[in-house]
Amino acid sequence: MNRLFLISIVLIGTLTQCKTKIEKSEWRGPNRTGVYAETGLLKQWPAEGPKLLWHLDSVPTGYSSVAIAHNTVYLTGLKDSMDYLMAIDMEGKLKWQIPYGRGWDKSFTDTRCTPTIEAERIYLSSGRGDVACVNAHSGVIIWDVKASEKFEGEYGSWGISESLLLWNNMVFYTPCGKRTCMVALNKLTGETVWESKSIDDKPAYVSPLLIDWRGKKQIVTVTENNAIGVNPENGNIDWRFDYGSHAGGKSKANINTNTPLYQNGKIFLTNGYDHHSVMLNLNDDASVVELSYVDSLLDVHHGGAVLVDGYIYGSNWEHNRMGRWVCLEWETGKKMYETEWENKGSIISAEGMLYCYDEKNGNVALVKADPKEFKLIGQFKIPYGKGPYWSHMVIQDAVLYVRHGNALMAYSIKES
Repeated sequence: MNRLFLISIVLIGTLTQCKTKIEKSEWRGPNRTGVYAETGLLKQWPAEGPKLLWHLDSVPTGYSSVAIAHNTVYLTGLKDSMDYLMAIDMEGKLKWQIPYGRGWDKSFTDTRCTPTIEAERIYLSSGRGDVACVNAHSGVIIWDVKASEKFEGEYGSWGISESLLLWNNMVFYTPCGKRTCMVALNKLTGETVWESKSIDDKPAYVSPLLIDWRGKKQIVTVTENNAIGVNPENGNIDWRFDYGSHAGGKSKANINTNTPLYQNGKIFLTNGYDHHSVMLNLNDDASVVELSYVDSLLDVHHGGAVLVDGYIYGSNWEHNRMGRWVCLEWETGKKMYETEWENKGSIISAEGMLYCYDEKNGNVALVKADPKEFKLIGQFKIPYGKGPYWSHMVIQDAVLYVRHGNALMAYSIKES
């Protein structure tokens, strides 16, 4: 009788767990594409812009984006040389904040890691390469590792900017250096699962992407000079591409910042400073990449790009304070348009629309995703915050979240 009772309890718990949706949120939304699966959004904005629901203008400063789960908005920021994680309720009230790692203390010190959330755990990296797992409800640190120190990693001029990737029971981090390139930690304990071989390169500022090609999972990321595909099960570097050789301009800069775009065995890499973009084709077993085409028009500084209905949209780099908005055909790299609007910046998409965030003056635009033209539907200017407008926007439940340094704003974009 007791045995039957215990079995019943286990079955009930298992069935309940199966029906419960696991909360997830990460950098640039679903699959890190920048394309949000939202519907019922405004297709026109009032002249003054969408309705501001709430704002906070005293959060620790950062360039990172929000992640949303458990009816809570999570955000990182820098305070007193430490990177902090903040939890904010859906009305814009601060619930708690905790330090989780050492912040970057040199050029451009503010935080850049967007929280990665799975179930009740939040995964974070700091500007100095500390990796932490935090309870999403209480803010208690479950485990932490000084990962860049432990794995003898290196730093670029602007520290670590990696938003952590999860798969199965692992969390992945890219310290680079002479000892290793990428490592996998047990996501429940922080213990090391594997270390890849070193490619003797420095880390870039890229958050990696998990792809699936013909049933094979692979982590795709960019270091200072290389693009790589890593087997998430064992850390084997399946392929390596000399992306640094495509650097352009007088400086030949390899300052890589953007998560790759991926679709059906094709990988698109883009970065600023006149660095040429490239399209790579994976072979059948994802062990080799071949160069499909090279593009010299779209060199995204750090605002990301989106793939919508067979076209790539983003902004290019003319210099650090100027750029234009560009559309390319995905398959061929053919130029569809290059248009001036305010300045370069970050981009996301939802329901066939583009949301562009000008990094110089804080203008936000609603644009129809149309390869024929940059069709501006409406725009407004962000009223709060200070510093560069570098954060990427987020859409969740018909709310547009916009961060500007020490300020966070939430706008209703729900169609009435």
